Amino acid sequence: MGVSTSSPGKGISVVTVDHPPVNALPVAGWYALADAVRAAGRDAEIRCVVLAAEGRGFNAGVDIKEIQARGDSALLGANSGCAEAFAAVYECEVPVVAAVQGFCLGGGIGLVGNADAIVASEDAVFGLPELDRGALGAATHLARLVPQHLMRTLYYTSRTVSAAELQAHGSVWRVVRRGELLAAALELAREIAAKDGRLLRLAKAAINGIDPVDVRRSYRFEQGFTFEAGLSGVAGRVRSDFGKDVPE
Repeated sequence: MGVSTSSPGKGISVVTVDHPPVNALPVAGWYALADAVRAAGRDAEIRCVVLAAEGRGFNAGVDIKEIQARGDSALLGANSGCAEAFAAVYECEVPVVAAVQGFCLGGGIGLVGNADAIVASEDAVFGLPELDRGALGAATHLARLVPQHLMRTLYYTSRTVSAAELQAHGSVWRVVRRGELLAAALELAREIAAKDGRLLRLAKAAINGIDPVDVRRSYRFEQGFTFEAGLSGVAGRVRSDFGKDVPE
């Protein structure tokens, strides 16, 4: 369990998250993920990183129970950890392919929104249920997946969209059966990794350099309102009801 790294082929590193039951990461988990992605990108032999997950879903965001138990210290840790993990994906020195199954919620959107390419299973759903959880953030990353007005509607309603819908918007490369997901992600990774390694790294830096939005700065701006919601008490009030109607 936790975060692991493997190399299934030349020039490819697979970083896998496995934190049952739903891959909702605690503070330490976000930092471990950031460290693993950065380490893979720094490896001169690696030309593409695949970000994957075990279990029912790709990522369910932060561990709300940890925040409920530890309060502000966990909230601050989760915000900083998420910021580091999202930045690690975006700033990874080589392209990152996200392989997404099941649910991709909250922090999961931050990860895939900063990836270079997304391959998803047919059952994958994407969304930001932040307003239902007493939080804010990752609109920066959702806006990289869908048009502005759809992003706003999804954000305000906490609704999700399917992998097929994101493919129609051009943000998902392929949609495959769940059992074919990792193979499809590795197929794309192999195609990328066949390119010259030095040129790939220059290409990643160049593309990030012309990005119209500074994703790190934009996300940290959003998090300022998360702090405001926490200090005002509204976040705690909403979060106190989280999970009460969900069976263990």
